[in-house]
Amino acid sequence: MRRLFVWAAMIAMLALIGWAQAASTPQPYKVIKTAKVGGAGGFDYVYADAAGRRLYIPRTGTTPRVTVFDLDTLDPVGEIPNANARGVAVDPASNHGFCSSKPVVMWDTKTLTTIKTIDIKGNPDGILFDPFNARVYVFSHSAPNATVIDAKDGSVVGTIDLGGAPEQAVTDGQGHLYVDIEDKDNVAVVDAKTLAVTAHYDLGGKGGGPAGLAFDVKNHLLFAACHKPATMVILDANDGKILEALPIGTGVDGAVFNPETGEAFSSQGDGTLTVVMENSPSSFVVAQNVATQRSAKTLTLDTKTNRILLIAAEFTPPPTPPPAGGRGGRGQMVPDSFTILVVAK
Repeated sequence: MRRLFVWAAMIAMLALIGWAQAASTPQPYKVIKTAKVGGAGGFDYVYADAAGRRLYIPRTGTTPRVTVFDLDTLDPVGEIPNANARGVAVDPASNHGFCSSKPVVMWDTKTLTTIKTIDIKGNPDGILFDPFNARVYVFSHSAPNATVIDAKDGSVVGTIDLGGAPEQAVTDGQGHLYVDIEDKDNVAVVDAKTLAVTAHYDLGGKGGGPAGLAFDVKNHLLFAACHKPATMVILDANDGKILEALPIGTGVDGAVFNPETGEAFSSQGDGTLTVVMENSPSSFVVAQNVATQRSAKTLTLDTKTNRILLIAAEFTPPPTPPPAGGRGGRGQMVPDSFTILVVAK
């Protein structure tokens, strides 16, 4: 009887250990919600205002505007009209929103009412708000590569020659900006006080055509998501030293880092979201490739819920085969197929 009791106790203990191990096993990311919101027009960047609980999505085409959704429910809440923009940035202190249009449109984030338009040169594409001195950076592939705007009153502070075509940018909030330069295969370092480029970090052949850039501010690590080859190149932000290069999907156009989980994410047009885990400041691994939707190439992080949001649409097949060795085209967007995807564990 005593032996039977011992065996039963051991079995119960083993079962408890097995349950505890299963409970502690990290759950994979997956698409937990899709919202087919429809609407005509092209799309590029998506932006989550975590403080204001709004999701901003610029739509281009015959009726250019910035569409606005509730970040929690994904219900539509309004739009910013007459804004042929690619991206959005928000200053949570002044409650001013900006989009990378020409002219730049500035609005009140509480009422979504346009405050003013701001004339700039170049061809606006990416955009970034830097809390260090409350400035908005509007990026352009043509000169001037960056136009700097005071977020409080919308005045143009200056411009920056980045030495190439910028894509995504990040800030440490302490006076330093980092911008990936797509056509030069490097990351430009910018002094936010002087608006001068202080360095270019070459990607050393580990990655080309960087289109996404994420930043671990605490550990000073840059994650450059590249096209050719399709890799995420990880650099030391202090000196540009390359620490690692990991494979990602094809057609990347965005990256983000979540300091709460120690993970970098890159979104690809091939319908994948690559998750890179930072085991330590010198050890990195591809933790997962999440199936999303083809064309979901840009993303944003809701820092309140740790959810990733992406945008995509359905497209018809290209009208003709691509030329030998050339880049394939894309068909027409299927009407009302535009969709918001939410990824979480």
